[in-house]
Amino acid sequence: MDRGDMRVKASGRGLAAWLRQLDRILRGDATRVSELRRGTIDVRTGSLSLLLVFLGMIYGACIGCFALFGMGGPNGMQLVSSTLKVPALFFLTLLVTLPSLYVFNALVGSRLTPSTVLRLLVAALAVMIAVLSSLGPIVAFFSVSTTSYSFMVLLNVVVFGGSGILGLLFLLQTLHRLSVAESIPPEDPAPGAAPDDDQVVLTPVTEPGALDRLEGQVLGRHVKTVFRIWIIVFGLVGAQMGWVLRPFIGDPARPFAWFRPRESNFFQAVFHAFLNLFG
Repeated sequence: MDRGDMRVKASGRGLAAWLRQLDRILRGDATRVSELRRGTIDVRTGSLSLLLVFLGMIYGACIGCFALFGMGGPNGMQLVSSTLKVPALFFLTLLVTLPSLYVFNALVGSRLTPSTVLRLLVAALAVMIAVLSSLGPIVAFFSVSTTSYSFMVLLNVVVFGGSGILGLLFLLQTLHRLSVAESIPPEDPAPGAAPDDDQVVLTPVTEPGALDRLEGQVLGRHVKTVFRIWIIVFGLVGAQMGWVLRPFIGDPARPFAWFRPRESNFFQAVFHAFLNLFG
């Protein structure tokens, strides 16, 4: 076997491992209390981030399809721009909001380290981008079957918003589980007891999913308030970051540009798109 074949096999194994890691997060296997007993979430931020960049580019290409089939003729540069900007949107939002999450987390008495907070945020981004990329084919379908720019704007706002809500719900539930795991004392074997290799350990038939709330475990009122405030901050930063990086879809009535000048804001633009579509 030559070196080229070995590199292809190694890259295939790497991609499969990244997908398995993402699957563990989506199924809740990586965020079970038994997996969080070490006080951190077991994800490899480097490899997972590379996978998320790839998935984000897939959704960006789906958005860019609108520019390829617009009434003004195909615009390949807008497709390239959209493909690059979607992953940039998420990771720039992560960069801006990471310090605030750590401070908010410290305010409620958690002992999570900065590296654990980073892993937690990357895992939450994994949920957001996985949901987003799974809806990409639907967005691409509407991109090639409609000429309404306002409709595409509102459709993408709904898709981004739904993905963000699921990702932040995952974040809140995982923080809850980490706090529960911190309160569970380690299980020490009885003195003189030897491990039994033949012992069968029974586990529940149904394990909680990544978004399920743990039975009998409730976050304190102040903890809920603090993290709900942070979720609002994350949503506002993400929305305005998308406005700063615009255009993502490409208005057929305006020439292509990598970035638009500062004007208005995200919420006014969505309101105007709503009026244009239904007014």
